[in-house]
Amino acid sequence: MAVITTTRRTERFSRTTPPTCKYWLAGRCNRNPCKFLHSLSTLPSNVHNANMTYMHSKNPHLSAENMASSSVKKPTNCAPKAFKKPANCARKAVECGSEAMSVEKPTQCEQMDISIEKTESVEEVATVAKSPMEKSRSICKYWMTDNCVHGDLCQNLHSWFYGDGFTTLAKLHEHKKVVTGIALPAGSDKLYSGSTDGTVRAWDCNTGHCVNMIHLNSEVTSLISEGPWIFAGVKNAVKAWNIQTGADVTLDGPKGQVLSLNVGNDILLAGAEDGVIYAWRYSSDPKPESPFELVATLGGHTKPVVCLAIGCYKMLYSGSMDHSIKVWDLDTLQCTMTLNGHTDVVTSLICWGDYLLSSSYDCTVNVWVRTEEGTLKVAYTHTDENAILGLYGMTDAEAKPILFCSCKDKSVRMYELPTFLERGRLFTRREVRSFEIGPGGLFFTGDGTGLLNVWRWLEEPKVPTS
Repeated sequence: MAVITTTRRTERFSRTTPPTCKYWLAGRCNRNPCKFLHSLSTLPSNVHNANMTYMHSKNPHLSAENMASSSVKKPTNCAPKAFKKPANCARKAVECGSEAMSVEKPTQCEQMDISIEKTESVEEVATVAKSPMEKSRSICKYWMTDNCVHGDLCQNLHSWFYGDGFTTLAKLHEHKKVVTGIALPAGSDKLYSGSTDGTVRAWDCNTGHCVNMIHLNSEVTSLISEGPWIFAGVKNAVKAWNIQTGADVTLDGPKGQVLSLNVGNDILLAGAEDGVIYAWRYSSDPKPESPFELVATLGGHTKPVVCLAIGCYKMLYSGSMDHSIKVWDLDTLQCTMTLNGHTDVVTSLICWGDYLLSSSYDCTVNVWVRTEEGTLKVAYTHTDENAILGLYGMTDAEAKPILFCSCKDKSVRMYELPTFLERGRLFTRREVRSFEIGPGGLFFTGDGTGLLNVWRWLEEPKVPTS
């Protein structure tokens, strides 16, 4: 009767004590109250011994007293054996006969029998306990607003970036809206940024302070520098400043917002909202009113021209909301071919050596190569799960080519070329809309909140923190 009473106490304990909450172990339980335990409490020693007595009470060669004494000798091996080989426990327990289970050496079967009942819960706890360590590649949206309650158990990242070999240096936040362009003129100690808040700001590269601000009374949708000149695309015009002479020039002609700017073959090119590319040539004998002369308008796109790239066999490449890419000869300013490799807006173009890379809202990056016939074809397509807003390229501290892809999910993916292996990610509260390369491994990003981030490649890669 003593054995039966002990058995009932054990069964009653098992029924009334719930298992540990697996969501609590992962730091994700939001139930209050929760019907499962929010602790890792173990069974009391008296219950543990009673359970062992119950399991072996059917064997006439073992008394409760002997089994209790044997359980004290090696109780710690039960869980590990159950975790390693749970499938063999039941079979071995049946094979252990009365001769094998003597009073001198009872612990093997006892441990195996105990582990049969605990195997499922042990494996479940082990799996859940390991899951917080397997961090995702997404930033925690609650951490971004200082509201994450899971701490180190959170499965998402608590950092504004991850990856090796780079770090953040400074955050410059004075713009009120999207930073649409960043320029660092050669030989200048000032960094320039343009924004849809209608301003162009100049930043001291040594202190990080804003030292000048120009109000344009119009959204700045593009910004570049060439030599001593700063060019800003605004509505129906391009604004230009010479940082050496202080000259201030307005280039009229474009219809609608100027969405993209580039310079090639001594020609300033502007892609506008009306689908036309406007071309100005700098005059060596400038007129008093302006040193720039409008020499051509390149028509062909049926919707706004949102990106321009120069390179790859001395050609101009233009991407449009009409889903097409047009190739222009820089000498004649004539269109030589039209590329149709995307099914949505062509958002960005860059030339890298003999390759042309294009991105689109269709979530793809196309790598174009020149054929023997002189045309361009897609040699490789990289597909992302999000729309791609911009492409930017540079080399890291070891001179490896790195492609930055700004995505609609507010991240910037970093890929090693030509393999497209992911190197890391940058995270922001709003999408990154501008990028610029600086000296000494510096690079800059501007996002939709008006934040301008300063980054730097490290000589000795390390795991970054927030």
